[in-house]
Amino acid sequence: MTKSTQDNSDVTPSLDTIVTNTIRTLSMDAVQKANSGHPGTPMALAPVAYVLWDSILKYNPHNPHWPNRDRFVLSVGHASMLLYSALHLSGYDVSLDDIKNFRQLHSKCAGHPEYGHCPGVETTTGPLGQGVANSVGMAIAEKWMAKYFNRPGHSIIDHKVIALASDGCMMEGISHEAASLAGHLALGNLIWIYDNNRITIEGSIDLAFSEDVGARFLAYGWHVQHVRDGNDVDALKTTLANAKLASDKPTLVIVDTHIAWGSPNKQDSCESHGAPLGEDEIRATKAVYGWDPDKHFHIPEETATFTEGCIARGASSEKEWNERFEAYRAEFPDLAFQFEMIQRKILPKGWDAAIPTFPADPKGIATRDAGGKILNAVAPAIPWLMGGSADLGSSTKTVISKSTSFSKESRDGRNFHFGIREHAMGAITNGMALSGLRPYGSTFLIFQDYMRPAVRLSALMKLPTMWIFTHDSIGLGEDGPTHQPVEQVMTMRTVPGLDVIRPADANELAVLWKYALSLTDHPVAFALTRQALPTLDRTKYAPADNALKGGYVLADCKGTPDVILIGTGSEVHLCLAAGEKLTVEGKRVRVVSLPCWELFERQSESHRESVLPSSVKARVAVEAGCSLGWERYVGNAPHGQTVCIDSFGASAPAGVLFKEYGFTIDNVVAVAKRAMGK
Repeated sequence: MTKSTQDNSDVTPSLDTIVTNTIRTLSMDAVQKANSGHPGTPMALAPVAYVLWDSILKYNPHNPHWPNRDRFVLSVGHASMLLYSALHLSGYDVSLDDIKNFRQLHSKCAGHPEYGHCPGVETTTGPLGQGVANSVGMAIAEKWMAKYFNRPGHSIIDHKVIALASDGCMMEGISHEAASLAGHLALGNLIWIYDNNRITIEGSIDLAFSEDVGARFLAYGWHVQHVRDGNDVDALKTTLANAKLASDKPTLVIVDTHIAWGSPNKQDSCESHGAPLGEDEIRATKAVYGWDPDKHFHIPEETATFTEGCIARGASSEKEWNERFEAYRAEFPDLAFQFEMIQRKILPKGWDAAIPTFPADPKGIATRDAGGKILNAVAPAIPWLMGGSADLGSSTKTVISKSTSFSKESRDGRNFHFGIREHAMGAITNGMALSGLRPYGSTFLIFQDYMRPAVRLSALMKLPTMWIFTHDSIGLGEDGPTHQPVEQVMTMRTVPGLDVIRPADANELAVLWKYALSLTDHPVAFALTRQALPTLDRTKYAPADNALKGGYVLADCKGTPDVILIGTGSEVHLCLAAGEKLTVEGKRVRVVSLPCWELFERQSESHRESVLPSSVKARVAVEAGCSLGWERYVGNAPHGQTVCIDSFGASAPAGVLFKEYGFTIDNVVAVAKRAMGK
């Protein structure tokens, strides 16, 4: 592909050239107007976008949520103007004014594509590699739903998932994890398009990247195809059409492009990657395209033909599918009803009937074990509840016992083996949630660090993903400080829109599991114990249903408390024991269980005041994690005190560690007296 080979003769340009250059110039103008953005990649990839929306993707612009549409993921999220321009021209509800407001407050056209803000955006992309990993989850979901719902003569699920990736996506470790798993699972419904423009922010990728990407993907078990000229529309059409026909394994299409193609001075330069071209360079580039340099946001009349064609094809495709679905509904009404429940985010009637109530037991049960029992109680009632772990299912207790494992041979399995790939597991789980399934991902709490970006994005996208983290403190014992979470619970609490749940016993967990599954608009993260916790006698203490308020008075005194002990998880029991000892000594003690800060903060001010009255200054927080943040509920010293851990743990049995770090009845009593000024 040569530098700036646009035909400037008097020959009337073809429709593909007009649409392609409209995508390019809209992208250039929007970035320039915003004085912020990435023009070079949309300019390079405009022919790819044209081909996708013209002849490859199955979609309906007037119904972006049509269930059997192909999914397109712009993993190279900084090239967002490529997507917005294509959506506008293909008839989606993305206006020219929206494009003119690129990167402005409340605009549909955000700096990076944001799910739920702009029609046609299938997932929030920005952190490179997240999008391609999401696409693997979407492809898994399509395979599972096709196996579960389709019947002979009735194929209602048969769509493809196509992701557009960059050099940056290929460098990020998450893409390696995701591609490896996709190849292992032989996801023949998945296509990644790799924009091989060989430029990053710092310059040529030769500075840091020299591997043979095609060879790597062949080793993963993918088909690999190569388009040597990103402007060759015919080659793109043929190659992508062939890729879409593949069914035995995923396909990588490598497309060689020139960043900022057509720019006389900035083509193939890192200067075009993350900054506007400048008005003079834009004028010069438009001249190369045969465009009027004086026109901004110009959309030629000829593009109306393209737009009308996209809308007509979309309406026809959905109409044909609707007819198929009605025939399916007539023959399989129960399955059709389940399919519609998935689309509407509704769970089957009575799904929670089998959630167990755990009898009082001083020996108790680890909350990870209780979680496994609850999962297996509800799983039969919700066929699309599924998930797995990063090679730790037997430890996190997240295996659905009456189901098989999802594999290339068994597409109806509900247990997923993500392998030791925490980061990809998180993004793949989000992709499954974006497709309507109710997925969970699980690992040890300490390894949440490996998947924090995906957990954060689940909250940003308001997905009802469930994150199940176990081995939640120094209580895991001998594995030592590399495996003992200290700051992880608190760092998760800093993620907006993520409910972090650390239950005191099995019955709190049961109540909050039901709550988590009922959600449709945000994720939940459980922090569960390895060690057994006593199952509280609820005839003696407040009912476990109170956990639905996030924080509640578990045990109380007569009159105004002298001190309030606040605990989460395993430390609630320590608070109860310390409270009993203080009561014997004549102190009035209230014990509060605070399993979910976020839920508690959403309660009325009157409820929060009733649990933690402002008149009681002496308060102690007890949690086997860092103390940072607890000042919200206990205030500052001398009256506000904590029994927490602000150092790393050590390798020793759990009981030894709790004693070593001050998680004992006597120490909590001593700290409580200090809070009371005694």
